[in-house]
Amino acid sequence: MAKHQFQTEVTQLLDLMIHSLYSNKEIFLRELISNASDAMDKLHFLTLTDDAYKALKYKPKIKIELNKDKKTLSISDSGIGMNEEELIENLGTIAKSGTKSFLSNLSGDKKKDSQLIGQFGVGFYSAFMVANKIEVLSKKAGEDQAWKWVSEATGEYEIKKAKKADFGVKITLHIKDDESEFLEFYKIEDIVKKYSNHIPFGIYMDKEETIPSEKEGEEPKKEIKEIQVNKASALWTLNKRDLKDEEYKDFYKQISHDSSDPFLWVHTKAEGTIEYKTLFYIPSTPPMDLFRVDYQPGVKLYVKRVFITDDEKELLPTYLRFIRGIIDAEDLPLNISREILQKNRILETIKRASIKKILGELKKLKEKDNGKYLEFYKNFGKVLKEGLYGDFENKDTLLDLVLFKSSKRDGLISLKQYKEEMQEDQKSIYYITGENIALLKNSPLLEQFKAKNIEVLLLDEEVDAIVIPMVHEYDKTPIKPVNNSDIDEEIKNEEKVSEEDKKEMSEILVKMKEILKDDTKDVKISSRLSDSPSVLVYDKNDPDFQMQEMLKQMGQDNLPKVKPILEVNPKHEIFRKIIENKDFSSLQDISFLLLDQAKLSEGIKIDDVASFSKRLNKYIAKAL
Repeated sequence: MAKHQFQTEVTQLLDLMIHSLYSNKEIFLRELISNASDAMDKLHFLTLTDDAYKALKYKPKIKIELNKDKKTLSISDSGIGMNEEELIENLGTIAKSGTKSFLSNLSGDKKKDSQLIGQFGVGFYSAFMVANKIEVLSKKAGEDQAWKWVSEATGEYEIKKAKKADFGVKITLHIKDDESEFLEFYKIEDIVKKYSNHIPFGIYMDKEETIPSEKEGEEPKKEIKEIQVNKASALWTLNKRDLKDEEYKDFYKQISHDSSDPFLWVHTKAEGTIEYKTLFYIPSTPPMDLFRVDYQPGVKLYVKRVFITDDEKELLPTYLRFIRGIIDAEDLPLNISREILQKNRILETIKRASIKKILGELKKLKEKDNGKYLEFYKNFGKVLKEGLYGDFENKDTLLDLVLFKSSKRDGLISLKQYKEEMQEDQKSIYYITGENIALLKNSPLLEQFKAKNIEVLLLDEEVDAIVIPMVHEYDKTPIKPVNNSDIDEEIKNEEKVSEEDKKEMSEILVKMKEILKDDTKDVKISSRLSDSPSVLVYDKNDPDFQMQEMLKQMGQDNLPKVKPILEVNPKHEIFRKIIENKDFSSLQDISFLLLDQAKLSEGIKIDDVASFSKRLNKYIAKAL
C-alpha cells in the first residue's frame, strides 16, 4: 500500500471540514451523487462515440447502501471509473479551481461558506464533514486492475491494488458517531429527492418493508426491496407548466453545485425547422472564476438527452459566462467532434436564439422590476458590458441593459434615461473614463459641463475604456468622450476666449510648446476651464490614456507613443501674473508643473516624480 501526502492546501481544507465549519452538512450527498452522475455521463458518451467502448455493456445506476452496524454509508456507480493516476489527480490534489482561493474567500458565515464548496470543485472533501474515514474502490472501464483509495483526513492517503468485479466507483463513508442521522433511510431519501431528483439516472436504495402474514396469528414478514428514490427525469424536457419553482431551484443546485437559489431562470422549448430545449439559470452570486481566463463554462450540451460536453465555451458568448444550464438539441449527431461543434450551423442558430432570449428576459426584468435588475447588475454588469465589444447583432439590446455612474447623481443611470434628461440644446451623450471615481467627479474636464448643467457619464471600470469608444451612438445620438479636442467646438462656456486673451497668451503658448514638445502634441488656449489652470485632452483620432493602458494590458506594447494636448486657462491667476509681470523666466518650471498637475487630475502617473517634487518645493518656498 503506497502512502501519499495531500497537497498542503487540501490538508487545510480537510481540517475545516472535520471541525464542521459548515452547517449545511447534507450537501456532501449532493456532491457525491453529482460526481457519480458525471462519471456515467462520460461513459455513456464514450459508448456512443468511441470504438474502444462501443461493445461495453453496462446499466447506468447509482446505489446508496446504509449499514447501521458498521456505521457506513456507501455510494456506488457504474460510470467511467478511475485508475491509480486519476485517483491521485482527482482526490489528492485540487485542480484549477484552487483551494487557496477557496480558503481566502471564507467569510466565517457558515451558510455563505457552504455555498463555496461546489463553486471551487471541492465537493468530494465535503464528505469529511460527516465521516472520519473514506474508502474509494474504483475500477476504470476497459482496465483490469482495481484500486482502493483510503484516507482518515490526517494529511495523507493510501492507495493499493484491489479487486472489484465491475467497473465504476464505490465510495464508503465511515460515519462519525455524532452524525448517525445520515444512516437513516428516510433522511437519505429526503436529501436525494431534494437535490438529485432530476439527474438522468436512477438512484436506488434498499428499503425494509413489512409484509402482512396471510395466516392468522403468524408474525408479519420483513422483506428488503430495492427501490428507486428519485424521478430520474430530465427536468428540462418537461413542460414548464407542470413544474414548480422548487423543482427548478433544486435542479439548479444539482447542476451548479451551488447551495443558494438561482436569481432567475429561462426555460424554452423550440419546435419547427430546428428543435431544441434550453434551461438557463442566472446565479444569485457570481461564480468565483468569473474574471479568470480559464473559467469553467456553466452550460452542458445534450443531444436527445445524451450528455455531450460541459467544457465548451462556444455554446454561449464569453460575456454570458455566468449562465448555468442545459442545451438539448434534437438534430445533432451524437458523435459530434469539438471542431464540428464550433462551426455547426444548428448550434449557431441555437446560440443566437438563446442570447436573444436571455437578454430579452433581462430587459423585461429591468422594465418591470428595476430594483431586482440592479441586484443582477451589481453582480454581472461588468461582464455584460463586454458584449458591446463584439456582439454587434445584440448591440442595441445591450445598450439598453448597461448602466453607468454619473456626474449628477449617486445611483446608476441607463442611456435611455440619460437621453430623456438631456439639455434642450445638447447634441451628444458625454462620458469620461478613468480608474478613480473621486478624480473623475472633480476632473477639470467637467468644469464646462457643470457650468451648463450637462450630465457626464463617469466610467471607472476597466472594460469601459475598451468598449465605450466603440459605441459611437445611442438611438441616433452621438456618444463622445469629454477629453477629445473637438468637444470645445460643440460646448462653449458663455464666457468665450477673447481676442485680447489670445494676443496676450500668444508668446506664452509659443514658449510652452517648445518646452513641452517631447511630451505634448500641442499647447493651446482652452475655453472649457473656469477654475483649473490646465487640462489634458486628446486629438479626436487618438486613443486617450485609458485606452492606451488597456491596449498595453492586452499585449500591444509596441504601439507608438500618443501625446496629449495641453489646454491652459488664460484667465487663471498663474497666467495673469506672468502677463502682468512680463516675466517668462519661470515658464520652464511652470510648464512642467502644469503638465504634471493635469496628469495627476486624470489619474496618470508622473514619469519624473523627483523633478516634479523639486519644482513644487521651489515655488512653495517662494510663496512663503
